[in-house]
This record gives sequence, C-alpha cells and structure tokens, in this order.
Amino acid sequence: MAKLYDVAVVGGGLAGMCAALAAADAGHKTAIIAPKSGVPDGRTTALMMPSIELLERLQVWLHVRDAAAPLRTMRIIDGTKRLLRAPTVSFQSSELGLEAFGYNIPNAPLLDALHDVLAGQENIDCFDEQVEAVEDGSSAATLLLAGGQRVNALIVAGADGRNSLIRRTAGVGVRDWKYQQTALVMNLSHEYGHADTSNEFHTEDGPFTQVPLPGNRSSLVWAMKPARAVAMAQLPSDALALAVESRMDSVLGKITIDSTVQSFPFSGMIATAFAKGRFMLIGEAGHVFPPIGAQGLNLGLRDVVDFVDVIRSMGGQIDPDRIASQYNRLRRSDVTSRTFGVDLLNRSLLNGFLPVQLARTGGLSLLSRVAPLRQLAMREGISPGSGFRRMGRRHEPV
Repeated sequence: MAKLYDVAVVGGGLAGMCAALAAADAGHKTAIIAPKSGVPDGRTTALMMPSIELLERLQVWLHVRDAAAPLRTMRIIDGTKRLLRAPTVSFQSSELGLEAFGYNIPNAPLLDALHDVLAGQENIDCFDEQVEAVEDGSSAATLLLAGGQRVNALIVAGADGRNSLIRRTAGVGVRDWKYQQTALVMNLSHEYGHADTSNEFHTEDGPFTQVPLPGNRSSLVWAMKPARAVAMAQLPSDALALAVESRMDSVLGKITIDSTVQSFPFSGMIATAFAKGRFMLIGEAGHVFPPIGAQGLNLGLRDVVDFVDVIRSMGGQIDPDRIASQYNRLRRSDVTSRTFGVDLLNRSLLNGFLPVQLARTGGLSLLSRVAPLRQLAMREGISPGSGFRRMGRRHEPV
C-alpha cells in the first residue's frame, strides 16, 4: 500500500521547494514531486526581508547570503522623453530604520541550496519524476508518477507553474493576458560601484531595472517591444553593452555583459480561486506577473507562509475544506491587489495619453516630496498591510 503523506508538493521551483521545507518544518509528512531541470537558471531574484526571514527559518539563507547583495536604496527614474516627466524618487531602507529592504540573489545558488537542505530533511521524501495524472479520492488524493509509483496525500500543493496540472485537476479557471513587451534579462559587470542601489528607469516601452549583485556586478531586466528585443538579443556583446550603458545614462560607467542574454515575453495570469478541495495553488500556479517591482517570488513565498500557517491552525487535524476556505480568504486580497498594482504601473508607462501621464507624474511627485506617504509605500512594498496597520496603531486612542 502506498505511503500516505500529509502534504504533497508538486513542482520543484523556488516556491515549491520552500513549500515542502515549510510543511516539513511544521511537522507534516511531506513529499515533493518534480523532475530536476537540466536547464541552468541564470536569472536573479530580489527578495524582500519577509522572504529572507522565511529562508532563515528554513536553514537556507546561511548557504546563499555570500552570493547575495543587499538592496538599501531603490530609485525610480523617469527615462521617458515625454512632455510630463516625474522627478526621481529614492526609497532608502534607512528611512524605515532597516539595514536593507531585502537582497538580490542569483537563482542558481539558491536552487542548489534548497536542493541540499531538502536532501537532509528526514520528514521529506523527494520524487524526481513527472506527475502524469491525479485522482481525487474521498479520503486522499493519489498522484500517479511517470515511473508507475503512486503517492497519496491529504493535501496537494500545486507549485507546478502557469500550466499547472494541479490547477486543472481542481477545476480552477484563470484570467490571463499578454503585453506587447519582452524582457531581456542579463547580468552585468560595471566600472563603478552600485552602492547597494537598484535603479528602475521608466521608459516608453516599460521598465529598465538594474539590481545590485556582489561586487561591481548587477542584474538587468530591460522591457521593450518584442521586435526590438529580438534585434537587441542578436547584437554582439560589446554593442549590447554600449546600448545598456547609454540607456543607463552611464551612471555605472563602462558596462560588460557577463552572462547569457535571455528573453521572456511579458504576460499576466490570476487564478479564479487559490484553493479548491484538497488542492492549493502556490506561486505561478495561481498568479503570474511580468518582472516588475520584485513581486513574483515574494508573492509566492507569502503563499507558502499562509499555506503552512493555515495548516498549523488546524491543530494537527487536516480538514481540506476548511484549509481551502481559509487559504483562499488569506491570499485573495494580497494577490488581487498586487496584480492590479503591477498591471496599472506597467500600462501607465505604455500609455502616452496626457491625463494618464499627469496622474502618474503627480503620484511620483507626491512620493518624492511627502515623507509619510513615501514611508507608507515602502512598508507596503516590503510587507502588504504593514503600512496601513502602522497608521491604525498611531490613531488608536490612548
């Protein structure tokens, strides 16, 4: 008879491995099911401090902190040539009394560290296979693996990406959309130090975002029209480096491209529900963002935290319907608000309509001039709801 797990996680990306570690750390018999990817991941991920704190609890952070660079200043720079241009806005972690907003981490060492920690967990069984089918039984779900094994679980966490088999099995629909943009993603070496500062240039084609790495290195996400992205990706390395330096107004001096240049079409997706029956959606199984504002994986790791907290709140009794109801309630406002915010920001850059530009310029001007508003925005960016909760405490009667 197949072993019965409390939790089975399908998907071996960053969010999936964190979900398996968090479930096991909470005392649940856990399985993680995902074939290893043979494709190297040259991207980086900017994680805010709540995500770093999760990695610390899971004993992962100590393995990757030397490969990470702190984010102490985040600047928004209007790089458009439009009539109305916003002032530069600088968000500084010191203004909130924080050492850093978070850290930018290369995905490859983070994935390696997660694999190593998973392998050392006695409460986790790892299956390096594809899930071929899922059966939803009255007392457990059964996952049929490519090699013929069957894995039974009381709860299944689908962290298997935007084309999630788990989401389809649960009968959860999606709303998705595309943008006429493609992101070029690469790592850079540069002449001058970055001072732990991320620079996000807003352009007519979308954001151009440089994020620090250790030393005189940074990662870059450059949004542009798809045809231009194809042409830019085919440039010789030195010509592309010159284009990057020009777009960055040479703030970091001479640029050298020191990684493979990858491209990713901009798109978005949100599930109509984040849990149904025994099936919970985590990460890109439930929501997909364009790479703007460091939202994607941070949102996925908040999925992980809420998922494990809901199971823990059951007091050891796993009731799928109650877990699904609570998880849905917790995730809906966070995911919906972030989806709306990222979509609005991106579309405002692409829209040359004067009233839209006036609203965007006015909003950034207020952030630049009004410290309490800027601090509220920073707190909300780090941890949703924290800024408004802080405001509420200030107005509580003594």
